[in-house]
Amino acid sequence: MDAMHAFDVLGDPVRRRILELLVDGEEAAGDITAVIAREFGISQPAVSQHLRVLREHGFASVRADGTRRMYAVAPDGLRQAHTWLSPFERFWTGPLSALGTELARGKRAARIAASGGDAAHHPSDSTHTTPQDEE
Repeated sequence: MDAMHAFDVLGDPVRRRILELLVDGEEAAGDITAVIAREFGISQPAVSQHLRVLREHGFASVRADGTRRMYAVAPDGLRQAHTWLSPFERFWTGPLSALGTELARGKRAARIAASGGDAAHHPSDSTHTTPQDEE
């Protein structure tokens, strides 16, 4: 295997699309080729080249099933990408948690408004409300 980085592999939209096709389970090479050729207008040999890159860099595995070649997602390349991204997770984990809190508050407010209940003492709400929350 050469020194191609996980993000060099994932940087190509055709290879990303192939992985999207594989995320729910195995797919036959012919089925992958049909979708990719239709969506990207590339030839069967070009699709085969992308599949080879995915295999060689640990993003896809292949097995023979009679005359068909069945492809599936392989975890090694994705682990490499995750490992590289790990130090950066703090830039989106906190903001996503805050977004989740705000979405929950919005749903809670909508639920209370729909039921005509009191926001401070709604029985189906398991969170505690402070005066700052009400502002």
